[in-house]
Order: sequence, then structure tokens, then C-alpha cells
Amino acid sequence: MLKFYFNGSPNPTKVALYLEESGLPFEPVKIDTRKGEQFTPEFLKINPNGKVPAIDDGGTIVFDSNAILLYLAEKTGKFLPAASLRGETLSWLMFIATGVGPYSGQAVHFKHFAPKDQNHDYAHNRYQYETDRHYKILDGHLKGRSYMIGDSYSIVDMALWGWARMVPFKLGDDAFARYPNVKRLVDEISARPAAVRAIALKDKFTFKAEMDDEARANMFKHMTTKVA
Repeated sequence: MLKFYFNGSPNPTKVALYLEESGLPFEPVKIDTRKGEQFTPEFLKINPNGKVPAIDDGGTIVFDSNAILLYLAEKTGKFLPAASLRGETLSWLMFIATGVGPYSGQAVHFKHFAPKDQNHDYAHNRYQYETDRHYKILDGHLKGRSYMIGDSYSIVDMALWGWARMVPFKLGDDAFARYPNVKRLVDEISARPAAVRAIALKDKFTFKAEMDDEARANMFKHMTTKVA
């Protein structure tokens, strides 16, 4: 059975959504990143980068959430846009992987987790700006469209949903008002039974809740290791 290494953060949750939507049987394997479980020798054999999500599909290892979505969609044939739309599919999937995800993650970090006794105004503004810019591009693309690619719900929508449902946490409580088309899609996906199950998957396990010194040391190693 496929093993799914996860926690409740956005990237694993988008893969959980695919697994729930497709009906693929899977064994969830909890990786508590606040406890440093992503750095165990056993997990580093699965993902040398020490991040979730990752899957072990009968000996085939895949890590990075969008790579997993594409792998599973190609394997099952489910939620994969038509071959004639492959260029568009890959373009938007990579736009989310290389832009939306990284900028969103940094926006969250500098808004919520960067040390308050240091001046991070430049970094905070940069990542707020870039995250907003990416969502404006997505909102423009979705205007007049039901889904990201073609006329069908696909892995690209799932990839977007993983991060987009967290827009208020990244950009402020009123931020969704700036992206009505993104919000419409997020609300539609979030109402699906598979999405409800994907979000609830983490609640079947106990994860460390406190962002204490141990958690910060495991989540933000740059705070204790100076490279340059």
C-alpha cells in the first residue's frame, strides 16, 4: 500500500486531497516537523531534503507536492487534464510550485514567525508584495473560467487550493476580497467531501502544537546556524 508521509501544512494537504478524491488506498505516516522527525535517517532516505510530503508507492519514492500530484495523476489517469492541454497544465503547475508556494511560505514566515526583536520590514514587504502579485495573476486567469485548466477540476486546482485556502493567514483577514475568483474556486473545493477528509486527516494523529524553542530550532534551522 502507498505510504503517505505528511503533516497538516499546505503542501501535504493538497496531496491528501488527491488521495481522497481518487480513492487510492494509502497509509498515512505522521512526520512531526516541530519535533524534528523530518531529519531522522529513516525519513531522509525517503526525502533527502527533509520535507513533507513524500510518498513511497511500492518502492517508487516521490517527493515535492506538485511532483506527487503529477505522478499520481499520470498513474491513475484521474484529475489529469487532456493531453492537448499538457503545456498549459505544466506551466500553471510549475507556476504554483515555484512561485505561489515559496512566496506564500515566506510571507507566512515573516508575518508570523520571524523574531519580533529584529527589523524585517524589507523582507516582510517583499514577500507580501510577491504573494499578492501571484494571486492577482491567478485571479485574472480564473476570471470567466470554472477551473484552472480547461473545463474540469484537476490536479492544478488541487495544487492551488493547498495554499490558497490559507490566504487570510498569509495576507490578512480581508485579503480574499482582492481575489474573488480564487476565493470562489477555494470555496467550491473546500466544500467537497474529499477536501473535508483531507483537512481532517491530521486530527487522527497527535502533532506538537507549541512553537517553542525546540520547534523553532527544528523548523527554522537558519536561526541557529550562520552560513554567511
